[in-house]
Amino acid sequence: MNIKVQHFYDKETYTLTYVVFDEITKDAVVIDPVLNYDQAASKISHKSIDQILEFTKSKQLHIHYILETHAHADHLTGAMELKKKIVGARVGIGKNITKVQSAFKDIFNLESLCTNGSQFDVLLKETIPLIAGTLEIKTIYTPGHTPACCSFLIGDNLFTGDTIFMPDYGTGRCDFPAGSAKDLYHSIHCKLYELPEKTKVFTGHDYQPNGRELKFVSTIGEQKTDNIQLKANTTEEEFVKFRTERDAKLSAPKLLLPSVQFNIDAGNMPKAENNGTSYFKIPIKE
Repeated sequence: MNIKVQHFYDKETYTLTYVVFDEITKDAVVIDPVLNYDQAASKISHKSIDQILEFTKSKQLHIHYILETHAHADHLTGAMELKKKIVGARVGIGKNITKVQSAFKDIFNLESLCTNGSQFDVLLKETIPLIAGTLEIKTIYTPGHTPACCSFLIGDNLFTGDTIFMPDYGTGRCDFPAGSAKDLYHSIHCKLYELPEKTKVFTGHDYQPNGRELKFVSTIGEQKTDNIQLKANTTEEEFVKFRTERDAKLSAPKLLLPSVQFNIDAGNMPKAENNGTSYFKIPIKE
């Protein structure tokens, strides 16, 4: 087995999508695909999906699964649209997506939303490896940013979504409903930092602090010594205090409202109304 990782970067949302594949057998999975959305025009496009399809076709890859690290709050998932174009591909997410669905169903008053995760093909568990041909994917529950966050370990490659970023940026925020800085500390400190130090860490976003070039790969060893928010010797009390104070000052992600209600439904378009048009809901606060 010869595992390769190809990244795709969406500059509009700072999102990394990964295609992980066995170069010999051509077995592959896609992690965190993006559906491009122009909020001002409320227009969907498939630029990012088309890039993935072009690459997988050129490599003659067999995509077994499209995996979501969590229900993203800053971009629309391309999982369902990608699934439509790849015969046999299935969409997987951690089984705790049900907690996120339940939290946001009331916020958006989504009366018809099922909160049992049935919109997804596979609800992933920590104790059961996911097999994609010759690839074996270990799911690691890493709640904190959201209660449903997962990281995926494939060989010595770890895909962390929004749990941990490059060392010079830190960790994910924890102020969304059911988020928890304490949970995030334990996810990183007690789970991820227990992995071998040579393990490669592929982050789900890179915000390019101070205008530096794009970076998305570090190691567990580098994270433990260099992460500006959570090093191996950072205490829980220190991290929770820092994360809570920082989150209180952060603005909501630009695409928060459409992203969450779309992504907790696995990327299915809202049911069209009697004029044939689908609509996202925007709650108004006073």
